[in-house]
Amino acid sequence: MARDDDQEELGRRAAAGDRAALEALLGRIQPSVLRRCARFLPCYQDAEEACQDVLLQVARNIGKFRGDSKFSTWLHVIIANSSRQTYRSLKRRAVEQAHEAPPIDVPDARTTSVIAGSRLDLLDALDRLETRNPDLVGPVVLRDICQLDYREIAEHLGIPEGTVKSRIHQGRVQVREYLGAG
Repeated sequence: MARDDDQEELGRRAAAGDRAALEALLGRIQPSVLRRCARFLPCYQDAEEACQDVLLQVARNIGKFRGDSKFSTWLHVIIANSSRQTYRSLKRRAVEQAHEAPPIDVPDARTTSVIAGSRLDLLDALDRLETRNPDLVGPVVLRDICQLDYREIAEHLGIPEGTVKSRIHQGRVQVREYLGAG
């Protein structure tokens, strides 16, 4: 618990402009950021890319952390968004490369690994959900992937806890439909 409190304190100090606190914070969060990115992305190198992006975003945007929610909640949102953005970029690059180069026999993660395949399917389902109902994505990701409690999600999103629960329920129903349709 003291480690979490230290991280929160470093986050507050870094947000106030303390460069030494920012350096210490980045070093402290890097291992957990990498682990959390790996929850989203099936390939370790992709998780490392997303992790570096998260650390860069934290360094660039720490001044925007107002302390309305816990630093860890703010960080979870950045991790989720960065991992999903990395996945979208990889998907876009794969499509572009498929048009430019002759086909190469690369195994599909969906058929070579149940875990990797389910992650990719979930990311695709979240992309579909975001296209149709963007309000539902954040609560679902924060609850089911980042594992935040309802109160933290409500505080971060600035909506009532009941609305959070409703959006999570609606989002899960739609994600299940997308996963079943694939």
